Amino acid sequence: MDTVTAPGTEQAGQPADPKKRVVKPVTKEKFGWWPAIKRRPIVAAAVLAIAIGAPYWLFFASDRFVSEAHVIVQKSELAGTPTFDMSSLLGGTTPNKADQLLLRDYLLSMDMSKKLDQQLGLRQHYSDNRRDIVSRLWSGNGAQERFHQHYLSRVSVEMDEYTGVVVIKAQAYESDKAHAIAQALVSEGERFMNRIAQELAQRQVTFLEQQVTNVSQRALRARQAVLEFQNRKGLVSPQETATSISGVVARLEAQRSELETQRRALQSYLVANHPNIVQLNQQIEALNRQVEQEKSRLTAPSGRALNRTVEEFQRLEMEATFVQDMYKTSLTALESGRVEATRTVKQVSVIQTPTKPEYPLEPRRIYNTALLLLLVLLFAGVANLLVAIVRDHKD
Repeated sequence: MDTVTAPGTEQAGQPADPKKRVVKPVTKEKFGWWPAIKRRPIVAAAVLAIAIGAPYWLFFASDRFVSEAHVIVQKSELAGTPTFDMSSLLGGTTPNKADQLLLRDYLLSMDMSKKLDQQLGLRQHYSDNRRDIVSRLWSGNGAQERFHQHYLSRVSVEMDEYTGVVVIKAQAYESDKAHAIAQALVSEGERFMNRIAQELAQRQVTFLEQQVTNVSQRALRARQAVLEFQNRKGLVSPQETATSISGVVARLEAQRSELETQRRALQSYLVANHPNIVQLNQQIEALNRQVEQEKSRLTAPSGRALNRTVEEFQRLEMEATFVQDMYKTSLTALESGRVEATRTVKQVSVIQTPTKPEYPLEPRRIYNTALLLLLVLLFAGVANLLVAIVRDHKD
């Protein structure tokens, strides 16, 4: 055991007295790794994290190939009137943000992950035991939700709002598998958008056809009611009959007025029982009876007069005309809907076909290692700062 002389026990210029020396034991534990860890736990944790993380990213992380495809969802709009804007000059197709979001949601959906698993066996590929345990799917027979979360970490669908381009990226441990996944995503997305557009157009046309059928049946019933009314009353057009009777009454009243004028002229110089005056009186009386008879055909308290017939006929005729106009409008809407369904088409145009990668872009080893070092040093610095602040407050 080594001995150490305590400071302050020697006088200047004099040798130290061996009896006055203070002997302190010095052990090897003072220079071991455990006391150093106890003194600097944050530094030790940072060194441990770097020692584990850096070799993983540099040497042990499995390579992943990335296949990329660029598509755009277009909707052709052939306007009824010619326009001279830039979209019409470029072919009349414009990107639709809502359709792009719909395509993105479908490609990242759980249904899509199930379909790709059935077609390409993604569970078996992502859970391959030959890959590192951190990046692979831990259980190939696990819950669908866990597989979908892993699917979302390997497939990305991003949208460029400026150009309207949808960027599809698929990662896999093999180049052919990554290319197959990206190709399947493009094909399924195109099929989905076409099916949505066709179903919507067909649904609109079917609805319009149903409306036309209903209105047509209603128009037939209205016209049949008019025909039955005409047959029951024995009149083709009660309104024309009433107009004709009104004309007869007017002519009769005009003749009566002429006869009354002649009678007043004769009464001025003839006796009242003169044969000419008597004849005029008889004619005027006959005209009066005829006028009353004709007027009774137009109006009567019994309710069977021609004016009520005209009113009922006009009501039926108006309803039939209204339904006929509705039928014409429905036919026009049906034709417009068919034209709209044919001229408004959504399609997925492939700008860049799915690439077949030759070099694994993932993981980015140097970038991930540098990022790990930066984050560990940053957290260690913040933790040391917090510990120093707590110690200062304790003191």
